[in-house]
Amino acid sequence: MPTPSRRAAAPRTRREPSFTPALFDFLRDLAAHNDRAWFEANRDRYEQHVRLPLLRFISDLGPALAKVSKSFVADPRPVGGSMFRIYRDTRFSKDKSPYKTHAAAQFRHRDASGDVHAPGFYLHLEPGEPFGGGGLWHPEPADLSRVRERIIAKPKEWAGVVRGGVEILGDKLKRPPAGFDPAHPYIEYLKYKDLYVGGDLTEREVCSADFIDRYVDTCRNAAPLVRFLCKALDVSF
Repeated sequence: MPTPSRRAAAPRTRREPSFTPALFDFLRDLAAHNDRAWFEANRDRYEQHVRLPLLRFISDLGPALAKVSKSFVADPRPVGGSMFRIYRDTRFSKDKSPYKTHAAAQFRHRDASGDVHAPGFYLHLEPGEPFGGGGLWHPEPADLSRVRERIIAKPKEWAGVVRGGVEILGDKLKRPPAGFDPAHPYIEYLKYKDLYVGGDLTEREVCSADFIDRYVDTCRNAAPLVRFLCKALDVSF
């Protein structure tokens, strides 16, 4: 009796890179020609190599980010979503260059989708300086006080966040904040005005086929801090 033939396993689909070196080439050129005439002449390059790939990345990231936390959203809407605009706000700046020379996205808490100062995860794509991480950037004073108060109230929990020498990044006060004991063992952490963690990336990593996996690992590494911040601000993680 003939042996039934085994159906050949379907080949795995190779994931295409989310980004190509053309993204960084465009941003380098933009840094050298940061004016509206040049940008309009090169808008197709921006659309093809920066804007559309970043929107696709955000869309593709959603299911993987949900495995880190279901409270944070990868929103692929072109306006009002996770992607930051390329246009600079020059109203209060001496630098009147009209365009940012990086591309970026923030994956915000579902209960604070419009607030860039709420806890979240972040992706920064700049030539020579790609970065990924998560935390709290320029929070409102009341929110920052709540975070500092939780560090004091929950020292063991904070110790778990910084276990293994995790480096907290962000702007920092030169002196202890008013109302906090200068002799507190965590006073150096209490001086922070931002609190985020992350890691530098390379352009090669960003342009690799497994970049989504690499970025999700970055979010996973930042998750203990983001969880602590969410608890301090009484929102879900």
